[in-house]
This record gives sequence, C-alpha cells and structure tokens, in this order.
Amino acid sequence: MSSCIRSLFEKKVKTKIEYTPTVKPTTTAANGNGVSTANPSFPATKDQLYGASRRTYRPQPHHRRTRRRCCCTFFFYLLLIILILLLIIGIADTAFYLIYRPHRPSFTVTSLKLSYLNLTSSSTLNSKFNVNITAKNPNKDITFVYQPTSIQILSNEIDVGDGTIPSFKHGKKNTTLLKASILSKGAPLESDAATELKKNMKSKNELPLKVKLDTKVKAKLGKLKTPNVRIRVSCDGIRVHVPVGKKPVAVAEALHRT
Repeated sequence: MSSCIRSLFEKKVKTKIEYTPTVKPTTTAANGNGVSTANPSFPATKDQLYGASRRTYRPQPHHRRTRRRCCCTFFFYLLLIILILLLIIGIADTAFYLIYRPHRPSFTVTSLKLSYLNLTSSSTLNSKFNVNITAKNPNKDITFVYQPTSIQILSNEIDVGDGTIPSFKHGKKNTTLLKASILSKGAPLESDAATELKKNMKSKNELPLKVKLDTKVKAKLGKLKTPNVRIRVSCDGIRVHVPVGKKPVAVAEALHRT
C-alpha cells in the first residue's frame, strides 16, 4: 500500500513539473505606458564611438629606396654598354691594323738651295730658297689627300722664309717630289732676333736651318674616308753656308722627319 501511495505522489509531481508555464519577465517603459521591449538598448561604449571614425594606419611605401635602386641599375647598364663599345672599338682597331698594316708617310728634304740671305741695317730680311721635298707613301691600300701645305724655314727658331705647296693626292706605294720656292722680302725682325741672325751669318760655321710643313690630310681606304686631320712635319739637321755675292749655295740632302 505504501508503494502505491509513493508512485501516485511521484506522478503528481511529474505532471505538475511538466505543465508549469514559464513566464518571461516584462519591463515597463519609463513613461508608464506599460509597453514591453524584448531587446533593451544600452549606451554605446567609448571604443564603439571613436573606433568607427578612426582610419586604420597603413605604412607608406619607401619611394626613395626604389628610386635609388632604379638609378643604380641605370648607371650600371650604362657603364656596361660603354665598356662593351670600347671593347668592340679595340677589337676593330686591332683587326684593321693586322689586315692593312697602316704606316705613316715620310718626308725628306732632298735638295735646298739658298740663293741669297740679306739682313739690312733696319733689321729687315730678304731671302730666297728653292726646296725639293720627297714624300713617300708606303701603304698598298691607303691613299692620302693633302690640302695646301704651308712651308716655313727657320734658323734657331727665327723665321727666314715662307712659302706654299699646292694640294696633291698621294697614291698607294707612291713617291712624290714636291718643289717650292720660298721668299722673304722686307720681313721685319725684332732687334734680338736680328742680332743673333747677323752673328750666325758672320760665323765660319754653317747656318743651321729647319724646314716645317703644316697641312691637313685625310686618308682613303676604298670608299671609306677619314675627316681632315692637321699634321706638322719638321725636317731639321740642315746646315748651309751663307752665299757671298751672287753665287747660290746648295745642300745635297738633309735629315727627314715624318
């Protein structure tokens, strides 16, 4: 009997527990209307107020370092190109020399005749020279083209005569004889130069002379032509006696320079 009462009591408790309704609490509005809200609103926090308007910091890229790298790369490649061009030019020059074996032309004063050399009391000079110069071109593939050549005769760096040789073409493996008549009429000299020249003319030793040539020349190799290049030729070691009276003095041969 006690067991029946116990089981009955447990059923009543279970039934009561199963059917007991659950009531949610209601909140009354502050104005007294009695309207309930399920999700109440709370004031925003400080992080919510200031965090929304603040922008995220992003580090800026380093433009200076990039520019430096670009400049270094540019100068590196520029230097590399220059070195390559110099190497190509050096190889081309070496190949040209090995193939054509270019040589400079040579000039020799083969004859010099002094007709007269007079120095007046007023330090003015009158002179006349006849000069023969032999020009040799030893190249078998290169031709030289000369512009008009100015010729000057000096004695201890004192100008005693000037002249001009016309332009000419110097062929391959060719020897050309150049003739020039050099005059000086009433050329004024400085007092020191006149004194030194007069002293040398009265000396028993021969008068030292030097022949200078100044011109422009270009080389031709087939259809290739170089621009005009200025050259100067000096032929020294020439010595001659000053003529007495009207008899000219000649020099058979002189030293040559190229």
